[in-house]
Amino acid sequence: MLVNVSANGSGTSTRLGTPGDPRTSGRPRTPGGRAHDDAPDTATAFARLAELDEGPERDTVRDELVRAWLPMAHRIAGRFRNRGESLEDLRQVAAMGLVKAVDRYEPERGAFESYAVPTITGEIKRHFRDRMWALRVPRRVQDLRNKVRLARRELGQTSGGAEPSVAAVATHAGLTEEEVEAGLEALDSFSTLSLDAETSSGDDGYSLADTLGASDPAYDVVVDREAAREGLRRLPERERTILYLRFFEDMTQNRIADRLGLSQMHVSRLISRSCARIRNEALGRNTDTAA
Repeated sequence: MLVNVSANGSGTSTRLGTPGDPRTSGRPRTPGGRAHDDAPDTATAFARLAELDEGPERDTVRDELVRAWLPMAHRIAGRFRNRGESLEDLRQVAAMGLVKAVDRYEPERGAFESYAVPTITGEIKRHFRDRMWALRVPRRVQDLRNKVRLARRELGQTSGGAEPSVAAVATHAGLTEEEVEAGLEALDSFSTLSLDAETSSGDDGYSLADTLGASDPAYDVVVDREAAREGLRRLPERERTILYLRFFEDMTQNRIADRLGLSQMHVSRLISRSCARIRNEALGRNTDTAA
């Protein structure tokens, strides 16, 4: 069901029915003539709603109840202003929470307001939790953020507006300092910064992406050398010499063969066998290749 919430200050119209319909039971008027009160008397209308079967008449009563309680929903939405979401969108979310409350309310279980307030509040908080984060943040961190924000606000009221320390917030909220720091980091984490964002206003300005490092292939070389080091040490001296002359002195197989008094074919087999042995050992394979 579409709830079209208006942002005017005198009241709110919806596309749930006709505004000002007199059929809503027990809707009092204030001395100023406002059509809706923040907590209207709708007990009779809810009792009637509970008795009606699905159909146009029940939908009409349901819509009247939603319109009657919209001012309360807007008041709840106003508590969450200035948190990165427009008031108009917050009112829309609150209106949807109100619709859910009307649909699920059971008159015999207490006053409607006692049920509607936590339902609407929960819908708004769920909106912040699920829709407002540019990156998916663990629920635990979101809870820490809320606790830290509330503790800072309460401490600020008692300290004349001075910024409370991490230790003070931790003591007040019953958290560790590490948890407070995680909550502080999450306070400004609703939105992300583009990698194309300029970090300098000068002529030589550069983007955030320009400050990020790149993968260095030399790290892979270091890892490979360390992995091969022990295998090289375990080779017989002749094989170590051949590998050294071939890969560090850049000698050809023919020159190595002449220097060591071996055939070029034998040198080639020793190089292949030694490299395979070192590779297998570096990869954790069990090999017992003979020299």
